Amino acid sequence: MPGLDQIHILIVDDNRQMRFLVRSLLREFGFLRVSEASDAVEAFEVLRVHTADMIITDLAMRPIDGIEFAKLVRTAPDSPDPYVPIILMTGHSDRTRVRYARDAGVNTFLAKPVSAKSILHHVNAVIADRRPFVRSKTYFGPDRRVFLDRNYKGPLRRVSDGRSDELDLDAIA
Repeated sequence: MPGLDQIHILIVDDNRQMRFLVRSLLREFGFLRVSEASDAVEAFEVLRVHTADMIITDLAMRPIDGIEFAKLVRTAPDSPDPYVPIILMTGHSDRTRVRYARDAGVNTFLAKPVSAKSILHHVNAVIADRRPFVRSKTYFGPDRRVFLDRNYKGPLRRVSDGRSDELDLDAIA
């Protein structure tokens, strides 16, 4: 695993001050490769040029919000990297939005107001817990189950895709 200074994080937020705050905190933690985008369209352009190891995106953006952006990253045919970990950051942390974010393939949900401790916790969680990806007719993203028995040999066997472990849930239907 590369050192923190080699991990590339893309911050996507339409609020310049929030991008500055998150970038400053990440740099203090030792993440030196940090890019910014003010919306989802710009973020896709950044991703096409520079592969990101992680995305931290805001929910409330226009014209494409953070949940729709996550869906595009996961499922768009021209997505630069559908497996990139995504942290959704928002002040709207009601249960419905959390569920929508989870269903869009977001790895973790970071509620605002953010603190240095909360950002570091979520970034570390994404780095430390690289979950296998699940593909079904209605979902593609990190396995949402909290506990995964990696030694399980039953009908939900992982299908290698060359980059990440992936479970094919439609294979047992």
